[in-house]
Amino acid sequence: MTARPFFIGGTASHAGKSWMATALCAWLRRRGVRVAPFKAQNMSNNSFPCAAGGEIGRAQVAQAEACGLPPEPAMNPILLKPNGDGTSQVVVNGLVWKTLTARDYYAHTAELRGVVRSAYDDLARRFDVVVIEGAGSVTELNLRPYDLVNLDLVTRLEAPWMLVADIERGGVFGSVIGTFDLLTADERRLCRGFAINRFRGDLSLFEDGVRLIEVRTGAPCLGVFPYASDIHLDAEDSLSIQLQKRSAAPDRATLAVIRLPSVSNTTDFRLLTWADWVSSPPAADYDFIVVPGAKYVIADLEWLHASGLAAWIQAQHRRGATIVGICGGYQMLGRSISDPTGAESPRQRAQGLDLIPAETVLGREKTTRVVKATTGGGVSFGAYEIHLGETTIDREAAFLPFARLHNGALDGVRAQRVIGTYLHGAFEHPAVCAEAFGVPISGLGSSARDYDGLADWFATAVRQPESLGLD
Repeated sequence: MTARPFFIGGTASHAGKSWMATALCAWLRRRGVRVAPFKAQNMSNNSFPCAAGGEIGRAQVAQAEACGLPPEPAMNPILLKPNGDGTSQVVVNGLVWKTLTARDYYAHTAELRGVVRSAYDDLARRFDVVVIEGAGSVTELNLRPYDLVNLDLVTRLEAPWMLVADIERGGVFGSVIGTFDLLTADERRLCRGFAINRFRGDLSLFEDGVRLIEVRTGAPCLGVFPYASDIHLDAEDSLSIQLQKRSAAPDRATLAVIRLPSVSNTTDFRLLTWADWVSSPPAADYDFIVVPGAKYVIADLEWLHASGLAAWIQAQHRRGATIVGICGGYQMLGRSISDPTGAESPRQRAQGLDLIPAETVLGREKTTRVVKATTGGGVSFGAYEIHLGETTIDREAAFLPFARLHNGALDGVRAQRVIGTYLHGAFEHPAVCAEAFGVPISGLGSSARDYDGLADWFATAVRQPESLGLD
């Protein structure tokens, strides 16, 4: 048996493709359909380790959860983790493959197209429906010869599809009508219609707009979907998390997050909605400063020194601020980081912030695992590790660990106004945040409730769901 595919493409990046795909997954699961998510190629430094091994993008993890499934590499066979220098680390089937420029990456299109098809076929053999998410705009004309993730995949699979546009971004008429004007005959034949996302206000006021677009495109509107401020999903990339709505800083808990050049896993900060993201030494003083994870720890550590932020962080610590390091940020808190095998950098050693008596040695093997842990204050939580290297603390140092893993191993440090941990996701738990920052923090609702809310959101707004052909 082969699954029925359904593709969700967008007029642009951040049009709502991940949101719509997750909602469709939740809606289909509620209807008893065995459904799985798929995104052939994702570009994000927000990744997550699969329990059976390998890492994929966070958006596909959320979609797997909406389907009631554990995430697996087949759901996101190619993950591009940008380095900030025109290259990306290419993760294939969950494992690091190569570091390539865009031009060199495109030279591997034929090979990678086979990787994509094998991963899709694997899912298609096991499920009734595969919900496929595209990337960026589906009609980037210059990229069509290298397309792995958008309409080339649609036509190869003969997959019905829908186009999503975000009305909040403006230009919805031009983006939808223009996209349809650029479609080939086969792409138009397979398209079931368009959806307008993130509409605010009286829906009846846009009915004339819907009819105008339908007339110009010859395609039906599949729904005008309202803005849903009460539903929260993981951000796919750092832009999403840094554009989230800010809140007022709690008393005695002002917070800065360092915007490292290769910052990763910014989902760690989705509860810290009052944080200031800083990339140069600010004039203000803070109660807490967070050094986040980084793809290239040595390069980002050298940037900290060159930018003056390293000296600023040290001065803030002397003044009384608590410095929190997560993963690569934890490694930076020590005396030095060395890379004797050149696993990450041509530089073999870099001076750390010297806030804890620790040394980190990077290795070639990446640690990727999901864990359960308990903080020193007794808070149990789930988290995950994605890092190179091991950090060794001087035996004479009388530091408490940040947490104890449920297998008995110790993680990180909790010292005088210093907190360090390898555990991504720890600060996505309100009780862990409250213990670390000393203030009550509200959560964003349970995942189950958010996915139920997404299913309701989709079911209420979708028009003629039978036209999708997924029953």
